[in-house]
Amino acid sequence: MIMKYIVGLLAGLLFSTSAFAGYSAAVEYGNGNATNLTEVAVTRDFERQWFTDGDWLVSGFWEASFANWQGHSDAGNNRNISDFGLTPAFRFQQKNPSGWAPYVEGAIGFHLISPTQINTERRFSTAFQFGDHVGFGVRLGEHQQFDLGYRFQHVSNGGIKKPNSGINFNEVRFAYHF
Repeated sequence: MIMKYIVGLLAGLLFSTSAFAGYSAAVEYGNGNATNLTEVAVTRDFERQWFTDGDWLVSGFWEASFANWQGHSDAGNNRNISDFGLTPAFRFQQKNPSGWAPYVEGAIGFHLISPTQINTERRFSTAFQFGDHVGFGVRLGEHQQFDLGYRFQHVSNGGIKKPNSGINFNEVRFAYHF
């Protein structure tokens, strides 16, 4: 039910005015370690860019996300986990593109998950987790408003408490930049 409201909110934002310039809305789908992931996110661009002299630059954004992990292990006792994340991401991207603009990105952020067990074999000892990802993609459209990318994401507690099962996801991401 809550997913319907989130999708409705994102659709409404897609047709809004430039009051949201610098923001984007994203949806992701991924899987890994006998778990599916669906995620919605809102991002806000950093106000600063670096290394802007050539044809490429470094930029970034803050990403606030909500994800649902659905366990489907043959081991049984499958559960859903809610994941709230806040991540600063850095992106190396083409400057002043025409048509499409490729990029690579990386990030390390913070996540809170609940509950802390996805199935019989995978249990996380803490609700607090670190999430890092690397990815690549392309921005498309007349104003580079569409963003299609791939991410490899790892989520674990960084060894602060045992067990530290961690989980890896391969994700496809679509975003709309306002």
